[in-house]
Amino acid sequence: MFTENANRIFVRSIADYHRVDDVDQPLKNPFEAGSLDALLYHKNWIDTVQWHLEDIIRNPQIDPVEALGIKRRIDKSNQERTDMVEYIDSYLLDKYKDVVPTADARLNTETPAWAIDRLSILALKIYHMERETERSDVDEVHRAACRQKLDVLLTQQVDLSRAIEELIEEIEAGRKYMKTYKQMKMYNDPALNPVLYGKK
Repeated sequence: MFTENANRIFVRSIADYHRVDDVDQPLKNPFEAGSLDALLYHKNWIDTVQWHLEDIIRNPQIDPVEALGIKRRIDKSNQERTDMVEYIDSYLLDKYKDVVPTADARLNTETPAWAIDRLSILALKIYHMERETERSDVDEVHRAACRQKLDVLLTQQVDLSRAIEELIEEIEAGRKYMKTYKQMKMYNDPALNPVLYGKK
């Protein structure tokens, strides 16, 4: 199944990152360039690095200059994350380009890749919540609360995975069709952000 493979890749990416656990470590994608597996690995790697940048920037003792640098990295990462989602959707659009939609085919509220984006983030939540259940520097109340949260996250992963599988099945059968919109983020575009193009 598609999501079984995706979830395995996300687990591998997260484990690979945490062997060094450094936001500056280079990406070493183990999958063939241009393959869907490589796109999924790269997507989760971006999410994993950004997860830790978001942790760092919340340090109340952080130097303001360092915080600004990290904020700029997070903005760049958000753009890369969006780009990667669009690459995955483009891959799937090409894969299903010969499917003829039925006369009553419906459009989904989100594309498969944006649902996969949520699955990638969910894998990170599961990893980090599981680490919380293993901490020895907190009391059992904390660990028990985190185990309850972990159970919810694992249920959510099962449900979201099933929903993605059903969406892909519907697309393959022509009962739903894909339509993508470039996100057209404005804040990073010097031609669209008034602060960047100097509007008074």
